[in-house]
Amino acid sequence: MRWTLKPTPANEKVEKLAKELQINKTLATILCQRNIETFNDAKKYFRPSLEDIHNPFLMKDMDLAVERIEKAIANNENILIYGDYDVDGTTAVSLVSSYLKTIHPNIATYIPDRYAEGYGVSFIGIDFAQDNDFSLIIALDCGIKAIDKVAYATEKNIDFIICDHHKPGDEIPKAIAVLNAKREDCNYPFDELCGCGVGFKLIQALGSKRNQTIKDFIPYLDLVATAIAADIVPMNGENRVLAYYGLQVINKNPRNGIKAIIHQSKKTELTITDVVFTIAPRINAAGRMKHGNYAVELLTEMDFDAAVDFAAAIEIFNADRKDLDKKITDEAIIQIIDNEEENRFTSVVYQEDWHKGVIGIVASRLIEKYYRPTLVFTKSGDKLAASARSVKGFDVYNALHACEEFIEQFGGHKYAAGLTLLPENYEKFKNKFEEVVKTTIDKELLTPEISIDAEIDLSEITPKFFRIIQQMAPFGPMNMKPVFKSTCVRDNGYGKQVGADKTHLKLSVFQGDNKKTFNSIGFGLGEKMEFVKNDFDIVYALDENEWNGHKSIQLMLKDLK
Repeated sequence: MRWTLKPTPANEKVEKLAKELQINKTLATILCQRNIETFNDAKKYFRPSLEDIHNPFLMKDMDLAVERIEKAIANNENILIYGDYDVDGTTAVSLVSSYLKTIHPNIATYIPDRYAEGYGVSFIGIDFAQDNDFSLIIALDCGIKAIDKVAYATEKNIDFIICDHHKPGDEIPKAIAVLNAKREDCNYPFDELCGCGVGFKLIQALGSKRNQTIKDFIPYLDLVATAIAADIVPMNGENRVLAYYGLQVINKNPRNGIKAIIHQSKKTELTITDVVFTIAPRINAAGRMKHGNYAVELLTEMDFDAAVDFAAAIEIFNADRKDLDKKITDEAIIQIIDNEEENRFTSVVYQEDWHKGVIGIVASRLIEKYYRPTLVFTKSGDKLAASARSVKGFDVYNALHACEEFIEQFGGHKYAAGLTLLPENYEKFKNKFEEVVKTTIDKELLTPEISIDAEIDLSEITPKFFRIIQQMAPFGPMNMKPVFKSTCVRDNGYGKQVGADKTHLKLSVFQGDNKKTFNSIGFGLGEKMEFVKNDFDIVYALDENEWNGHKSIQLMLKDLK
């Protein structure tokens, strides 16, 4: 691990903020690092307000989208809500369809089959719309590159409204409206919404025509918060406000589908991290193992008992997904070792019978092991399909762009993408991708980095200090949970390796003459037990541990030296 300390902001800024907020300098430093430099900035940050949600009509084409939907309602047209099969797509479809059903009866949903149709808008989906007399398709979390599909639909007199957040290509599809804040010609103030977030702006715009205010849309924010968490979009600006209120809905009054998942997991107060690791994988499992429709049915189910039955079925999909993901990861590692590819700059693996639904997870697992840009391929019809994942700081989307002569189709983000290619191009692509990464990546990026907010003494960790850190939630990219470094700590002698295979580390640490100890847990750090005999340095985040009704501050160790 590379330990890097974030730059310290100007001292006068830090001191001014510390005085205004009556907090210590460490906390003021962390806030200044996040561009929170005044009392007003801090008020906005610590007290997110629904008043900071932007006017949806600032988004290019929003007026056109609303006009076309109002026309469809007036003419009693059938509207198809179309979305991708992952968490962002299925929550977006659930959100827009459930709102539109409150104002128009002729609403249906469509999630493409991951295996028969693949990602995004499909010709099969458009044929389904034609066969069932749909004259308007609203595409969510996909469609920004569906130029030929939108043209195909237009020939069949089917109009498209696209709500997407992926990077546009050089050409924008000729749809009635294309809502995407990443468009060059869109001046919307925040361009990091997820797909479900763009869907939320659409219903917010439709609601404003019906004298509905942002307060009327709070019940939909459990879906938006789930998508923000799962899609790993920046947790700042509008996303932070949406996630903050969405978490309140999840914890106080979630829709039946989310309530059923929480009920099964036996969690009480959920954080964004719990949403990422508890709710999101179960919604995702439906699209990975069976069909994304299951997720939409779960998330729009009005009857709690029926939702519990859906959640139980999805729980089985999730268990199957875990087994498969472990099996395929093991096979991929054997392939890398057998081909003597451990020292390459990339991991590119392929087996034709690997389950398409879990290759993205497998790519993430391989990054945990080898830490380099990774692609996992499987057979999909007469082509090969892959999920790409990257390491922090390296744009895998741009790297794929440099290899596009061998690719049939690709799309995605800086850190996660998908692509298809012809089998005969696999080896050529693999070699080209290795060459592109090798010549463009900063070699430092191949060692995982721990970004440290501040170096502190353990004595600074008081209940007040911890309470302020907790109020900085929800955490996510651009607003990560603060990470601290403390030097020359010792274990009180009772440190041990824990877990079935002794892979974790449990310590009680103190510093200097101050004998106050902090319970610490380091997941995956069991092998570092040998460093604990003398003084050592630690990097950690703060968490709350509850045991027999007693709460205490716990250090979540990330590394030690």
